[in-house]
Amino acid sequence: MVLLLTERDVQAVLTMEVAMAAVEEAFLGLADGSAANLPRRRVVAPEGLLHVMASVVGSQRALGLKAYATFGGRTDFLVPLYHSETGRMLALMEGDWLGRLRTGAASGVATQYMARPESATLALFGTGGQAQTQLLAVCAARPIEQVRVYSRSAENRAAFVAAMGPQVGARLIAVDDARAAVDGADIVVTMTTARTPVFDGDWLAPGTHLNAAGSNHLKRQEIDVRTVQRCGRIAADSVEQAKLESGDLAEAVAAGVLRWEDVNDFAEIAGGRVPGRASPAEITLFESHGLSVWDVATAARVYALAQARGLGQPIPLFD
Repeated sequence: MVLLLTERDVQAVLTMEVAMAAVEEAFLGLADGSAANLPRRRVVAPEGLLHVMASVVGSQRALGLKAYATFGGRTDFLVPLYHSETGRMLALMEGDWLGRLRTGAASGVATQYMARPESATLALFGTGGQAQTQLLAVCAARPIEQVRVYSRSAENRAAFVAAMGPQVGARLIAVDDARAAVDGADIVVTMTTARTPVFDGDWLAPGTHLNAAGSNHLKRQEIDVRTVQRCGRIAADSVEQAKLESGDLAEAVAAGVLRWEDVNDFAEIAGGRVPGRASPAEITLFESHGLSVWDVATAARVYALAQARGLGQPIPLFD
């Protein structure tokens, strides 16, 4: 029997703590070779796109993929999960909440490894659903006391602060200027749909850590070339995938201020082969585009938790 898990089922068991543990496990698997990741591939249809990404996470004995279609304003996410040793399908689960949590969790894990331990001020660019989980993850990773929230819409900023303020221990402030958000911030997170940079790299204070998580297209940028130029340590969730999707880094390479050889796979940092930062004053950058290993590692934990709680609907497939 294959377990069918709806969004409601996933939301009932998947917390940020669970997601961050799963994502860290996925990176450690990439570091020691027990996990493997296939970068996202896209199929173009007349009215939209089909996206497919697959991976194996050996520590969880999990094999799977995520498939989703983007047509207009609608996106449907599906994660089929298989046992990596038998090949049998274990579950089919909806993947919207799972995707939002694992994306935030990746920034949280990067923050744990790359941000200064005492980091207390966060500048957050973006106020959508993905920005919510970025906030939760960074606040879980560091003792954040103040969050400056910026987006183009004053109404969205105010709504975000009102909704998310009670969910974290930090004080959330809506700011109406990008520089006011960045000045003196210990951590900067970008989770936007911007096609051009959202702040000036010269505004960053020494020691800042950045999580750039909103852009996954070569023709989009959230951070400028100057920001990349000022970073001493740059890590991507996957350099292979960054070459296909990171407008932030591709522009810096084209401008001659960065070489792809100088970008680290974050798994090298998680695995201890490369330090997250060289000094307290170094500016560090994590470029996040989304990996299937995050989805599969998280889905495996969701499956186990759902089984333990008797959630989901068994369906008779492949009998």
